Amino acid sequence: MRFAALLTIAGLALSGCSTVGDALDTPEQNAGPCPNALSLYDAHRVVEFQGEAVAYDNVGYTGEILNVGSLCRYVGSDPIVNNMQIRFAFGRGPAAEGMTHTYHYFVAVTRTDLAVIERQTFPIEVRFEPGQNRVERVESFDNIVIPRATETTSGANFEILVGFELSEEQLEFNRSGQRFRVSAGSGD
Repeated sequence: MRFAALLTIAGLALSGCSTVGDALDTPEQNAGPCPNALSLYDAHRVVEFQGEAVAYDNVGYTGEILNVGSLCRYVGSDPIVNNMQIRFAFGRGPAAEGMTHTYHYFVAVTRTDLAVIERQTFPIEVRFEPGQNRVERVESFDNIVIPRATETTSGANFEILVGFELSEEQLEFNRSGQRFRVSAGSGD
């Protein structure tokens, strides 16, 4: 049953790919693959503690990047134009103070495994309604433009990386493999 569901999902994804040219009003195919768009493992989540102890009772706010999706377009000598969506989940833990919280995340365009070309940080303010301790949001980016050196420069030469801005302590916490997710099973 699960395998059949995966085949159905894969079929839908593939059928969606066949209409990208139609959706972008051009019959021409890209000169190559799109840049990979992904979240950095060490920065795909954030946990903010109130107090010194790393304990669930001290968790203030949490955030997690659930998914990064993208489409791109480039033909001839045109630059790569990428549209991207990031799906987030945010949590309000037992030590959270207030009903709103501002998180900060980054989007960076890099040469694959080489160097950052450009990096920008964005705030995202999340409001938790009374009784709500988990919120999901999708942030969209249209027209991320990546110049190409020549007409034969492929999107495979680039990556678009996303992650949360983290303190050294938060980065160390993520690298330790520990995690706290506020109400992971909650439908809120």
